[in-house]
Amino acid sequence: MSSTEENPSTHPPGGELRTLEASGKVQAHGNEPSVESSVDGPAAVEAAARKRARAETIGRYTAMFMMPLIMVGMMVGGYLAAMHSPTPNNMPVVVAGAPAAAAEFAQSLELADPDAVDVRTVATAEEARKLVVDRDVAAAVVLGEGNASLYTAGAAGASQAGAVTGLLAPQIMSQGLELHAEDLAPLPDNDKSGLGAMFMTTALIMAGYLPFSLTLSNSPELLRLRRAVPLLAGWAALAAGLVWAVTGPLLGVVQGHAWAVLGVCWLGVFAVGAVQLLLTRLMGPMAIIAAMFLLMVLGVPASNMGMSVYTMPDLYAFLHNFLPTPALGEALRSVMYFDGAGTGPYLLVLAVGAVLALLLTLGFDANKRRKNPNAALPMVAVQSLHGGPRPKTRFWRYAALLFFPFAMVAMMISFMLGAMFEPTPRDMPVAVVGATMEVGQEAVDKLDAGMQGLFELRAVDSEQEARTLVGDRTVSAALVLPTAPNGAALLLTNEAASSSAQQLVTTIFGQVAAGQQMGLDTENVAPLPDSDSAGTVAMYMAMGWMMAGFMIIVVGANAAPASRPLRKLLPIVAAWSVFMSAVLYMIAGPMVRAIDGHFWALFGTGAVAIFAMAMFATVFERLIGMLSIIPVVAILMFLGVPSSGGALSVYMEPEIFRVLHDILPMPAAVEATRSILYFGGDVVGGALLNFAIWGAVSLAVVAVIDRFKPVNGRKEVPPHGDTSTGSVASLVAQPEVPRELVPA
Repeated sequence: MSSTEENPSTHPPGGELRTLEASGKVQAHGNEPSVESSVDGPAAVEAAARKRARAETIGRYTAMFMMPLIMVGMMVGGYLAAMHSPTPNNMPVVVAGAPAAAAEFAQSLELADPDAVDVRTVATAEEARKLVVDRDVAAAVVLGEGNASLYTAGAAGASQAGAVTGLLAPQIMSQGLELHAEDLAPLPDNDKSGLGAMFMTTALIMAGYLPFSLTLSNSPELLRLRRAVPLLAGWAALAAGLVWAVTGPLLGVVQGHAWAVLGVCWLGVFAVGAVQLLLTRLMGPMAIIAAMFLLMVLGVPASNMGMSVYTMPDLYAFLHNFLPTPALGEALRSVMYFDGAGTGPYLLVLAVGAVLALLLTLGFDANKRRKNPNAALPMVAVQSLHGGPRPKTRFWRYAALLFFPFAMVAMMISFMLGAMFEPTPRDMPVAVVGATMEVGQEAVDKLDAGMQGLFELRAVDSEQEARTLVGDRTVSAALVLPTAPNGAALLLTNEAASSSAQQLVTTIFGQVAAGQQMGLDTENVAPLPDSDSAGTVAMYMAMGWMMAGFMIIVVGANAAPASRPLRKLLPIVAAWSVFMSAVLYMIAGPMVRAIDGHFWALFGTGAVAIFAMAMFATVFERLIGMLSIIPVVAILMFLGVPSSGGALSVYMEPEIFRVLHDILPMPAAVEATRSILYFGGDVVGGALLNFAIWGAVSLAVVAVIDRFKPVNGRKEVPPHGDTSTGSVASLVAQPEVPRELVPA
């Protein structure tokens, strides 16, 4: 070895590097050159490059599959685990009356079902009623002489009031007491379902966690704390105004309390956004998964809004005390239905959460700056939201960032709440059976006169025909009139077809029979099993199929753009559809036990549905990139869920959703699942035809688009001044916190 080689210091500056560059032994890694071993030649350099490219490809495809798998799996699994079979669980109940009688009655409630109620006694009826109004208990029983008053608060949750009434009323009557039921806080006429606060909460939570998750991947410079806080404050005001404008002046769900509602909405969005800002610091792009898990998967069931937390496992009553979703929902409920009573503790949860999150973010940034003052910028994983070149001006880039969450929140609150906040029967089909057709038609005419527009009544020949019509879901119910004097009528219902419709017709025709002093027996021709007592399993399975279909396209187009060409995409989506259909069945079946059997029928139907929805999402992804989420989610979820009948009968919604029920894939998925589980698969063929049409037409459109607009399967190189997009770390790893994000 020469003396020059032994003493590198004798080389002129850069001389060794230039010598090695000339021999092909230098490989660039980011901004720093790396020197290969002097014994390796260009072949080794090329091999190392191939190895890195292979690792990059594997990482990107891993992200493409793992992100949708985690998000879909936790959403479907979380909701099914919490809500597939609501059962009273430690419902707080108070009993008042004579001390000995109250203690004896409380003991009888505990002995009847120790796990269902948590009973205590109070001294006076006034104290018992106050606890109900303050929402400290689900119900109160006040014993009198030969009677008992059952007090509930419908505005604290219609499902809770119904559940606790169904639990306590039989116990009261079994002891020979005359029952008097009273709703101390009924829901207002403008929100009879009590869904106003629930959908407002969901929309506001979405407004809180969506913007920063997307900003990190597209415009990370906005996450600088001194920019992020005022931007969040302004966005919270805009989102609060949007939600109030839709629910107040437009829909009339919110009447009065304008400033209080706006204030709660603003604080809710700001608090959730502050928490999400902290999560982006800690977890990078994976913060979106953490947000969905905490705010939606755990937060929505624990919110006590759609379903009582006292009908779920104990975990959700515990989470109700401190998660932001329950705090926001209960604060809105307090303002809207209880004149602000009890709002303080929930506002405190939001305020403390916001302040704590911002302080932790500030501390995290300071610590990161101390450890690494020259940290690199986060990688820009999403160059543009619309699928084209990165906008040349910040105005258009920021406008797209604002438009995305604004559109999602606007559609969610208007479509979902607009469909379901006023559940009133509209031409619900009901059959009527008389001793003769003439008698039946006469009864139809009389009922029509008193219930104009509520039901579409039709006279049928026989009880057997009525049973057939109810069983195949042609009608929602059938009323069989008594043939003997002073006899009782028979109401045939179908709970598995729609539990909401069954409850409604039972209530209304019970009132009709009572008004005519006629007895009424009821028969449920298709009762739901205990594993699906709420009748929502079909809806959650269908949601899983829809989400699995469109998310693989949206995530894959960004995580693994090489998968975008149709010749690569089709086998990937086919394999994904088979895999996810099996995964969703495993979640609903063996894991949660909401489904028993029917594997092959559900597996096959799910695979077809997922594939078809992926092709549908591909159409919009080709045209508008990541913004495709807006029309795809609008059609498949925001319009699809109300029109599916999975949560509420389409005959209790505006007529447009009845039309969409026969067109959209989400209703087809719900009906197919119901049919497989409870009706022998009688309509699966029609659902598969629906999926086939949506899938085939979408695939043809994609082929045409690709013909005129060739697919770019490469990651776009960022413009000067932005950061690299060349590593899958931008999708799945925690980025370094840059100096630009640290407070000055």
